[in-house]
Amino acid sequence: MADKAEMTPLGEDDLDALFNAARARPAEPSVALYERVLTDAEAALPAMPAPAARPARRRGLAARLLSQVGGWPAATGLAAAAAIGVYIGMAAPSAVETMSGGYVASTSGYGMEELMVSYAGLMGSGG
Repeated sequence: MADKAEMTPLGEDDLDALFNAARARPAEPSVALYERVLTDAEAALPAMPAPAARPARRRGLAARLLSQVGGWPAATGLAAAAAIGVYIGMAAPSAVETMSGGYVASTSGYGMEELMVSYAGLMGSGG
């Protein structure tokens, strides 16, 4: 080791000369270093399994029809509208008759019992 007496501080010109020399020759890693780093990186990677091929799943008729309507939200709206329509048609609340001005009750001279097919009518014996 050098004594303190032998060590002299560098002047500003000396430092500039050292920095200019360092800038003139940038430090580049060797090709062998690059190869070793890449080999180590590849060895550290986990083994990736090949993706399994999934068979194409065929959609059924109900799924295709449902997608044509607009999916489940649209189907539930249609089901609710159908249920309310059946209820209004069967129950015929007085509000419906009032709003229609009695037209529904006056044009149909038949009761619900007369419009329904009976068992005897299906068997062909009249009635």
